[in-house]
Amino acid sequence: MFFELLFVFIVSLLGAAGLNIVFRFFGKRGYMGNLYENVRGGTPRAIGVIPFILLSLFMLPGFNNLVLIIGLCALADDIIGRKRIGYLPFEIGQLIRGIGMLCVIGIGYPLMGFSSILVALMIQPMNIADMQPGTASSVVIIMSLFCVLASVLLRVDPFMEIPAYYVPLLTLVVCLGYCPLDFSGKIMMGEVGNHSFAVALGISYYVLGGLVGTLILFVITIFLIAYVRRYHLSRFLVTKLNLTNPTFGDLFMDVLTGGGLGDLFRKIILKERQYVVKNNLLILLGFRRLLYNPYAPNHERVVSTDLRVKKADLRKNY
Repeated sequence: MFFELLFVFIVSLLGAAGLNIVFRFFGKRGYMGNLYENVRGGTPRAIGVIPFILLSLFMLPGFNNLVLIIGLCALADDIIGRKRIGYLPFEIGQLIRGIGMLCVIGIGYPLMGFSSILVALMIQPMNIADMQPGTASSVVIIMSLFCVLASVLLRVDPFMEIPAYYVPLLTLVVCLGYCPLDFSGKIMMGEVGNHSFAVALGISYYVLGGLVGTLILFVITIFLIAYVRRYHLSRFLVTKLNLTNPTFGDLFMDVLTGGGLGDLFRKIILKERQYVVKNNLLILLGFRRLLYNPYAPNHERVVSTDLRVKKADLRKNY
């Protein structure tokens, strides 16, 4: 098994470096479309296809199908880009991502029951984590390493006759091979990368602790992402949503329910209503962000006229 993981590490390392060269060559000539972003002088996107392939091939039998289906949907999202379907209030990529998440739940339910729902929901937090270089990789490394150590120290029983540490160790090794260029900001995971790692982490949580373990580690992962991205998320909430002096609860809710899919559900549930949250405890828990409805005609007025607090200092390191 360890020679197999060494092989995976080498392929991940060389594969990410090689695909970076290929994407840059064609991207600078205008042949890569949405897979080559015009940021930091030009950055290849969706290099996470390498981790996607490796996780699909070496994941536990049956569970590899979960990575495969979400990875294919996410790759389609990367290729298509931010295109809408006529006048519908969502993008094609969001629709494909939603279908992929439903497939993960449907295919995963016979394998792990209700834990499949939490595994599918891991996709949103990891998507938020991947909005700056190295953040998603850091989360994957920290959480998969924790699962490896926990499975060894707690002497967790083998899963499908394979050591319980195999899945998180596989996830860790794949990420360690991929991440050097990601930390330096030279490549991007893309949806295909962060979605694949999200499902792999979710499977790791299930192997370690079943439904209860998956739920606990799911919440811990959201806390970790909110903490790692606290400064940038705070700036986003202040400058884009006019949400003054965001609490850590607001950051937590943004990681958990932010993004296009979260806003789509808000539109469906809240329609054009915008609720004003005045209770201090609910504000601390992040209900201002949870109930923030960008489709409400008065959403900016309601949030920006919260006079309980002073204007946020963007120079503060949240």
